[in-house]
Amino acid sequence: MKKLIAITLALFTLGTGVAHSLDAPKGPVVLTVKGKLDHPNVGETAQFDLAMLELLAGRKGSMKTPWNEGTVSYSGPFLRAVLDAAGAKGTSLKIVALNDYSASVPFSDAANLDTILATRADGQLMSVRDKGPLFLIYPFDLDKSLFNEKYFSRSVWQIGTIEVLN
Repeated sequence: MKKLIAITLALFTLGTGVAHSLDAPKGPVVLTVKGKLDHPNVGETAQFDLAMLELLAGRKGSMKTPWNEGTVSYSGPFLRAVLDAAGAKGTSLKIVALNDYSASVPFSDAANLDTILATRADGQLMSVRDKGPLFLIYPFDLDKSLFNEKYFSRSVWQIGTIEVLN
């Protein structure tokens, strides 16, 4: 009975995106989070493979963006779920692309908006060629007031690193 309760509690915790410790990635690392972290898993960083990210709470949203023609369905973990899993504490984020492009994003965007780190577009994994492996997507489908240059400039694609700043 104790084993059943422990398994149920573990599944509930995974489903809510809450983590108290972070396992090391088993597959290729697609995201490294650094800065003030309570749950690092590789040195002082939190590293995630795709499978780890896909276990976190997230959403799918179909929306128009300035980067695509028509409507695209993006899915992936909530940015806040990734930051929670890493135990990140800070006031802003530096989102860094694989080509070193970066954007400053208030920590509150992760906490208060349903921003996702999209891993899929129209159900398909996103390759580097197609803005992957991760693309910060704001909930343009849920809040039309976000559809402006302020949030477009924060929507970094080909994300490899997130730096948590105080």
